[in-house]
Amino acid sequence: MHNSHFNAIISSEAELRTMLGTPGELAIRKVQRALDQHARAFIAQSPFLLIGTSNEHGNLDVSPRGDLPGFAMPLDERTLVIPDRPGNRRIDTLRNILANPQVGLLFLIPGIDETLRINGRALIARDEVLLERTAVQGKKPKLVIGVEVQECFFHCAKAFRRSKLWNPAQWPERSSVATLGTILKDQMKIEQATAAQIDCDLEESYARTMY
Repeated sequence: MHNSHFNAIISSEAELRTMLGTPGELAIRKVQRALDQHARAFIAQSPFLLIGTSNEHGNLDVSPRGDLPGFAMPLDERTLVIPDRPGNRRIDTLRNILANPQVGLLFLIPGIDETLRINGRALIARDEVLLERTAVQGKKPKLVIGVEVQECFFHCAKAFRRSKLWNPAQWPERSSVATLGTILKDQMKIEQATAAQIDCDLEESYARTMY
C-alpha cells in the first residue's frame, strides 16, 4: 500500500516489538480454547456482536448482529450457533464464510466495558432443530451460522473507558448525524423521494421484516 499521507511506515513485527514491547504473561495465558462458565455467562447476557469475515482474496467485512440477550447460543464448550435474521440480502458474511470459514467475533453487553473475543471456523447450516431453537415470535431464521471455537478471551476495558461509549452525557445529539434517508438520497442521487420519505419507508421495512 502506497499513500502519500504516510512516510514513517512500520514494515515488520520486529519494528513493532521494538516500539511496543512484548505482551505480559497474563495477556498470553488468558486465551482459552473453549467456552468456560464466564464466557458462556457473558454470551447469555449479550444482545449484540460483531462478526468479522474475509473472502478468498483477503477482502474483509465486519457485520453487526443483534437480538435479545443470549441470541447467540453455545451448543457445547466448543460450538456456538448464531441465527441469521432477515437483512438486506447482500449476504456478505455468508458468502465470505463459504469462501473462507475463519471468523472473528466480538461480543458486547451495554454498560459493560469489557468485551469477549472469539476466533474460530464457521459454517452455514439449516438444521431444523437449530432453526426451531433460535425462533423469535414464532418466526424461524432460514439459516444459522455455526462457529467452532478456536480461541476465546476477554478484552480489557481501555477502549470503552477512553471512548466513554456507555456514558449518555458523551452521546451526540441525534440531529448532528444525518439520517440514513438523507445519506441514501445524497449518495444515490434519488430524486423521486424526499429524505423523510425514505426514512419512513425504512422504518416500515424494519417493522415488517424484523424477524
